[in-house]
Amino acid sequence: MPPERRLRRLIFPSATSARAEPGAEAVRDGAAGPEDKAKVVNVSPGSADGLGPTRRRTVPQRAGDRVVVFVGEGVWMRAAVLGSPIGHSLSPYLHRAAYQAMGLDGWSYEAFECDEARLPGLLADLAPVRGREPGGDDTWAGLSLTMPLKRAVLPLLDTVSEVAVEVGGANTVVFRDGLRHGDNTDVHGIKQALAEAGVAAPGSAAVLGGGATAASALAALRDLGLFQATLLVRDPARAGETAQVAERLGVSLAVETFDKIEVATRVDLVVSTMPGGAADAFADRLARVPALFDVVYSPWPTRAAAAVEKAGGTVVGGFAMLLHQAVRQVELMTGRSDVPVEAMRAAGEAEVLRRS
Repeated sequence: MPPERRLRRLIFPSATSARAEPGAEAVRDGAAGPEDKAKVVNVSPGSADGLGPTRRRTVPQRAGDRVVVFVGEGVWMRAAVLGSPIGHSLSPYLHRAAYQAMGLDGWSYEAFECDEARLPGLLADLAPVRGREPGGDDTWAGLSLTMPLKRAVLPLLDTVSEVAVEVGGANTVVFRDGLRHGDNTDVHGIKQALAEAGVAAPGSAAVLGGGATAASALAALRDLGLFQATLLVRDPARAGETAQVAERLGVSLAVETFDKIEVATRVDLVVSTMPGGAADAFADRLARVPALFDVVYSPWPTRAAAAVEKAGGTVVGGFAMLLHQAVRQVELMTGRSDVPVEAMRAAGEAEVLRRS
């Protein structure tokens, strides 16, 4: 096959949404073409962009609105996590560890800054490499999505899994047969994290926070056999979408404000979906709960988690959820079930420790 047939053009909506290779020269104006300046670079195993075995890539970079990447031999499948902000994401460490342990030497996984406004353009630009070209090789396997994209992506998908419809959000996009398939692996991650800690069938539960993760928590609780829960939020008026999720799930939901936090001390399980530090004010009162699932993974432990653990309760951290949702994503994107959970766990824990 001639060299020019082995190149695929991958376009990202902004120069800030993909990291340029070291030494790549900026193309100031016009579409990328033969006249554009570019530089061929070698990428080694374990390098900063984590692309695996050494391969050669030609990278013309637009200084303005686009980045065009030509991927040559050796890069067979690509995946990435999108969100804003994205610099803190552990997903690249988890997915790359899986690829390495599974022998997927030609797979890469990167992180791109992307907000709701830029998401439609990015997905549209990926269309040429989703198998629609004659003889196409489906270069892109899939995308992981974090906030604020889980709800925004739904109208941009061709198919959506039942669980993603129920919770009103997708954190996974799989490219297959020229289509965008949306799924939600957060629910799986929560259930696996709870099971791993021995919290398999709570008789009652309260969820702190009313965002997308709270919706996934309600779905996980429903799957564990719990059809009623309490949702505690700052402003009930902003919990409308989560209340709609509960209705779709068939879960009876009581919505309370945080000044009624005592309600949470009378349940078997409290799920805190609040960002780091936000639940610290309730730590002393939450210490009395039998089990706490706190979705924060760094810094860890949170004050609430430390209080519950000190009192003898069961504590589940957010890293376990992150790990198991990523395991399911790897299964969906690769089509394989032999995903190395422990290799991914070790890679993620090492990175968390490095950051601490």
